[in-house]
Amino acid sequence: MAVDATRVRFAPVEGAALLFTPAFCEYLARLHDALGARVLELRARRAEGLRRALREHVMPGHPPPSAATTGDWRVPPVPDELRRPGIEISGPCSITSMFINALNPGPEGERAEGDLDDDEDSGGHRLVDTVRATHNRLAAVNRELAFEDRERGRSYRIAPGELPFFMHRERGLHLDEPDVTIDGKPVNAAILGTALTLFYAGRAQADRGQSIYFYLPKLEHAPEARWYRDLFDRSRELLPALRRATIRAIVLVESLPCVYEMDEMLWELGPYAAGLNAARWDLKASIFEFVMADPTQVWPDRFGVDIKTTPFLANIFRRLVAICLKRGAVPIGGMATALPSNDLEVNRVAGETIRKDKEWEAAQGFIRAWVAHIFHMKTAADPFRKLIGSGWTPTPEMAKPETYPVKIEVPAGAVTVEGTRRNARMLIEYVEGWLNGRGAKGIDSLEGKPGVHPALMEDLATGRMSVAQIAQRIRHRARDGQAGVAHDFALVKKLLREELEDILSRRPKHAEVETRYRQAMRVGLRWIKNYTELNFRSLGSYTRAELDAIARAPDAF
Repeated sequence: MAVDATRVRFAPVEGAALLFTPAFCEYLARLHDALGARVLELRARRAEGLRRALREHVMPGHPPPSAATTGDWRVPPVPDELRRPGIEISGPCSITSMFINALNPGPEGERAEGDLDDDEDSGGHRLVDTVRATHNRLAAVNRELAFEDRERGRSYRIAPGELPFFMHRERGLHLDEPDVTIDGKPVNAAILGTALTLFYAGRAQADRGQSIYFYLPKLEHAPEARWYRDLFDRSRELLPALRRATIRAIVLVESLPCVYEMDEMLWELGPYAAGLNAARWDLKASIFEFVMADPTQVWPDRFGVDIKTTPFLANIFRRLVAICLKRGAVPIGGMATALPSNDLEVNRVAGETIRKDKEWEAAQGFIRAWVAHIFHMKTAADPFRKLIGSGWTPTPEMAKPETYPVKIEVPAGAVTVEGTRRNARMLIEYVEGWLNGRGAKGIDSLEGKPGVHPALMEDLATGRMSVAQIAQRIRHRARDGQAGVAHDFALVKKLLREELEDILSRRPKHAEVETRYRQAMRVGLRWIKNYTELNFRSLGSYTRAELDAIARAPDAF
């Protein structure tokens, strides 16, 4: 029975009319009818779990034993290319020049194993970004993607040779797309993004005999993985080209509840399960949110909380690997975010830091990780290739999840005003990029300070983490013992103002840029205030009109 495609309405952004054809709109409406109501139920479960943590101090935990945890099952055999050791490169696929660069060889002449073409944490979260990402993915699969940057006089083309495999990452279940409606109500962003990718790039990949891979973001509970399984099943029914295609997904373990349900996530994905990814920034931000109301859980400066040297975080990573080893899935490590510099010493220090980080991940049993720029691609990839190529294999003990129980602790380290200042600077810089349509931005939070410190590619996860730490310190009047200062709204506002003026003093004098930075500070103030009030609304859930209104309103504090 046909579905009335005219139920779907979309904003007339550039390129949208080419995608929202009657056939696509009918497919989208069918997915919405089958899966849209469940999204609201899944969100309600998330909200209740967070409420219990904040109001009753009942933290997430392991579900009761089930076939998912007690059985001897394994995921279906994972395609060989997903088992290849090395590195994946991550970035927004809506920014065409960056997407093309990610698909091309790095300075050493070799490509990444995989490309994480992102419309989530590094995407702009506007409909135009999702539309561009869809067009770019399809053009990349067909090797037709090109871009002319007339302002800089540069041409971007995909270089000859084998491309990395694509890892599509759409926006999460927690977001809606207000510029696309079905029956007058916004469609869920995960349904929209996944549908666009499957209908266009996915079918093109299937026609070429390629497998279709997804990263699944922000999952919290195993029924959410089941929801994706049903989405993939339903899409196979509706799109004949996908019926024989290989579709596999890797869960991003970037929320605290998900840490307790990794086995269950793979189990519920069933035939689509491929692996788990160890997130860093979002996972820390999620922990902050769940402990925000607890004065005994105030963390030290986040810049010193290293996965490798913080035992309870390292054990979460090791547990992830153990579950993957036990279930035949692939464990993927974290992000190397350093960007190249004109200063050779900065590049050397960044490279050494990346090498040590990836050597540690490889020794824990991870087979790949991510990098933000092709400049450091080989440095990040070599530790995995060398260790696995040497014949090294994980020990039997490393495949036992019970060896690594989940414990949430307060990391060692100091609370300092300077750590808060770095969070404040990063926040202003990031929101400025967001207001300029970019979900990822190179930021040096120590800009102007002595020492060697590369700029890092920051995305929505680090913005979220910075806001969460600032808000936690305000809520509990966290004290910098050495400076003898307690955090409050006045101190944080002073830091934000000082960092804003310092940033502006280092930027070209341009009225539009200055206005955007000042708007970014106002948006940052509102974001922080929300968190102090235990409102953890994602920046990606705001429309640009809402952000404009916040930027024009009086300061939130």
